[in-house]
Amino acid sequence: MPARSLHRWSTVTVLFLAALGAAVACRSREQAERKEIRIGATLPLTGAESRIGGFYKEGYDLAFEEANRQGGLQVGGKRLPVRLVLLDDTSSQATAVSLADRLVNGDKVDLLLGTYASHLVEAQSTVAEQNKVPYVNGGGGATDIYRRGYRYLFGLLAPVELLGTTLMGFVDAQQQAGKLPRPARVALVWENTAHGKDFRRGVREFVAGSKGGYEIVVDESFELSGKDFGALLEKVKAARADLFLADAHLPDFITMHRQYVSAGLCHPVVSYGARGAEKAAADALGRENVTGILSAVWWNAQLARKGGPTRAFVDAYEARSGGREPEWYQALGYETARALFAAIQQAGKVDREAVRSALAALKLDSILPGGQLSFPAGQGQQAHYPFVVQQNLADGTSPIVYPEDSATGRAVVPNPRCAR
Repeated sequence: MPARSLHRWSTVTVLFLAALGAAVACRSREQAERKEIRIGATLPLTGAESRIGGFYKEGYDLAFEEANRQGGLQVGGKRLPVRLVLLDDTSSQATAVSLADRLVNGDKVDLLLGTYASHLVEAQSTVAEQNKVPYVNGGGGATDIYRRGYRYLFGLLAPVELLGTTLMGFVDAQQQAGKLPRPARVALVWENTAHGKDFRRGVREFVAGSKGGYEIVVDESFELSGKDFGALLEKVKAARADLFLADAHLPDFITMHRQYVSAGLCHPVVSYGARGAEKAAADALGRENVTGILSAVWWNAQLARKGGPTRAFVDAYEARSGGREPEWYQALGYETARALFAAIQQAGKVDREAVRSALAALKLDSILPGGQLSFPAGQGQQAHYPFVVQQNLADGTSPIVYPEDSATGRAVVPNPRCAR
């Protein structure tokens, strides 16, 4: 190499190394001077999903309080407090998207927690992906969200398809015990969203593999936030089904079931997917009208009987809420924040790429069924774990009735309300 070229190459190398050293020194100084970790999130605190948004906020708040009670998160040899910057997305996709952009580019948060409801998570997570910000959510269970190949998206809700197949697994056990006819006639109704379509897919795939055990006699969708389900319920009534399986968010469940009861309907098996055991439902509909309803949920406080982090969470939540028992919404909000905290500490720094890598490799002892949380790459970084099925009984309890290894009570099939 000519001397002049060698000199030029050496000069460029020296300048590059100097710039690299300055950048590293700058990042190290920034890390040393950092006073807190800012985590942004939106939740539907008003609008159609406001009740559940408030529950998720309770879970977030408890997780942040616990972390800060210990002095914050262990990062780079010292503890840093974590601050939640929370905004109300009003249950609107457009608002969820615009506020996520504001959190990242205006408020300059370090990382993001997700909102609640699949359609909101699906829209909002695009902002995180475009800005390369890790986005951990416990509110989006639709598999379409995780089929887009996003690297910065992580989900704690197991797929809604598993919800449908878990319910059908319970039903199948009852059929094999002689408590339901074979073939059993299924009325399947589902919200016209990715969430509802996944539920439908799970049920239909189970039916297709049942070798004639079930026949779908109604297969109808409905729009979110409906006010009148009369025409849909007339189809269900005319079909003379044995199973009424619906997928609905809480407001639609309450509206639909009120009209279901008014129409004099009752089926040997009735389920609204993940809805049915909520105190809000019993308060709105009357305990006698929700008796017999089955729900397949991502979590239940009865899992705390096994001890460990689940027992600790339930005890902490009840102490904070004045004795109120947590539902799966608060549990998923809490565990979403805890998963992000664990990844930050494993990364050892508040660096988005390092935290993303830590989330991708995470193996966390968890309050979720199965006891461990991870985000498998083959599933689009959506957690997979078993659902639990519970049933509302006449005495006001809602024991877990399936699977057997998690059961805290025995199911009553056919639906006891029908006998009245």
